[in-house]
Amino acid sequence: MKELSKKLKLKRTWQLHVMMVPIVVLLVIFCYVPMIGIVVSFQDYLPTKGFFGSPWVGLDNYRFLFSLNDFFQIIRNTLIISGGKILLGLIISIFFAIMLYESNMRIMKNVVQTSVFLPYFLSWVVLGGIFIDIFSLEGVVNRIISFLGIEPVMFMGHPIWFVIVIIITDVWKVYGYNMIVFYAAIMGIDTALYESATIDGAGRIRQVFAITLPSIAPMIVVMGMLSLGNILNAGFDQIFNMYNPTVMSTADILDTYIYRMGVVSGQYSFATAVGFFKSIVAMILIVTSNWAAKRFAGYRIF
Repeated sequence: MKELSKKLKLKRTWQLHVMMVPIVVLLVIFCYVPMIGIVVSFQDYLPTKGFFGSPWVGLDNYRFLFSLNDFFQIIRNTLIISGGKILLGLIISIFFAIMLYESNMRIMKNVVQTSVFLPYFLSWVVLGGIFIDIFSLEGVVNRIISFLGIEPVMFMGHPIWFVIVIIITDVWKVYGYNMIVFYAAIMGIDTALYESATIDGAGRIRQVFAITLPSIAPMIVVMGMLSLGNILNAGFDQIFNMYNPTVMSTADILDTYIYRMGVVSGQYSFATAVGFFKSIVAMILIVTSNWAAKRFAGYRIF
């Protein structure tokens, strides 16, 4: 009976399976075939000799990797920057989603949704140059600070301030996208709950804490758990276009380190080892976050 049901289902949906074929082919070509390059991390790779001619060194690259003090500093930088982006991004997105829902001006809602969503589509190549000018010693921010009688701050040259700028500018760029997700979740709340709360004398702020936040709590958990899978991706495009040698102690992350070791220094085997380590950790975090999302929010990615 089950086999007959599967055959009937396949007969009705075979067109969808055919439509998936080009996507699967592209996925295999661009995602799975390049994974062959992982073998480079176990070699002393020489471009002139290729995969088959380069000598094997086993786990030497990984032993060297974990013996470096700089590597653990880079891990720390990555976690601080990425964790700050995730935490502040969730808070800002939830706050603005609630503010947008509570607004009674329909035209203002449409304008705000469009304006905060637009930066998500802008490239960091463009935004990086803009923010460097804004936060430079002669930039707009320091001119305002000087006008208030405060000493100018080297935002782009101070290790701590640079990290703060990185986190804030990234949140500004992407919070509009996350806000739409939370706003959609809020729109799905039964309006009868708000009507009952109003009859009972609850104000707008009380309704937010008693109805809105508890109702979207599963979505908050899901978004937070999914973000954990990308915690080692602190934003290569952004940092690469904005950092400089004076802030390397706090701004150098795994992706920029891999770029410098592989592309700039030509240490292909070592850079591949770092990238493979990052992929293994990311896979563990994704599986863990999927389990946590299922456990605490009843949601599964796969």
